[in-house]
Amino acid sequence: MNDQRFVVSASPHLRSEESVPRIMGSVLIALAPATVTGIYLFGFHALLIVLVCTGSAMAIEALTQKAMGKRVTITDWSAAVTGLLLALNLPPGSPWWMALIGAALAIVLGKQIYGGLGNNPFNPALVARVVLLISFPVQMTTWWKPTSSFFNVADAVTSATPLGAMKTHLMLKGSLEGFTMTGLIGPLVGNVGGCIGEVSVIALAIGGVYLLARRVISWHIPVAFLGTVLVAATVVWVINPHRFINPLFHLVTGGLFLGAVFMATDLVTSPVTGPGMILFGVGCGLITFIIRDFGGYPEGVSFSILLMNATTPLIDRLTAPKPFGWVESKET
Repeated sequence: MNDQRFVVSASPHLRSEESVPRIMGSVLIALAPATVTGIYLFGFHALLIVLVCTGSAMAIEALTQKAMGKRVTITDWSAAVTGLLLALNLPPGSPWWMALIGAALAIVLGKQIYGGLGNNPFNPALVARVVLLISFPVQMTTWWKPTSSFFNVADAVTSATPLGAMKTHLMLKGSLEGFTMTGLIGPLVGNVGGCIGEVSVIALAIGGVYLLARRVISWHIPVAFLGTVLVAATVVWVINPHRFINPLFHLVTGGLFLGAVFMATDLVTSPVTGPGMILFGVGCGLITFIIRDFGGYPEGVSFSILLMNATTPLIDRLTAPKPFGWVESKET
């Protein structure tokens, strides 16, 4: 008789070989194509921003945990992921000190103040990005034109992002008549201005496919997010093509792919059920569409994800599956 069949233990009874370091390592690998592409396109200064954000995020997390008397957990690579995501959400010409401030905001204000990994209600990198955007609007909206020259700091040429150029033309002219839309090939390969990690849809898609294959993320949030923006933008474009841009332009420009694949799918701050993930993604898509087409900002991905992060507990509660044999109480 096998005595192991009669061993009784406390839950959980199902265990996975996945661990926080393995998951975070997979995210770092998935971010590699976008990171390398951004460094190649924007040169040495982009590499400096990546190193400052990633290194300082890990150092600040260790110092914060030491000061709080907690176990130092930088070897789980979650701080490295936060720092790298922040770097990829910054303009390539960002000052190094602003990257350092952003890393401190992400770790302290976005993560450790709530108790550390697993307790933060908002995506830490996006918390830092939005605070930096409000505090340093000039530095956060100055974009470099991509170049193949690695040491290009002195010769960097500023250039508007496709979304920024579209929004400026619309505000000045009142319509899109006369606006020359960026071709779709440029945003696919990275030949446009933007944040370090958002300019190449192909590089981001490669990372997304890797995460899906490793089952680190599921399809629900990215598909719902991207699909909602595409459908909503198509409806208004068909109604009034002189006021609203081609929906494919929305899909490949700005931080939409970076946000939908890597930021909205954060395991800590997004719903855990399939229907909840779809609801979360649809909400992100709608808010992004509204801000882009009707708001003052040309981009809305960061705001939409943070706003939907706040609804995650409610979505989880509404979409939680009912236990077998559960009967709803009639008492009020």
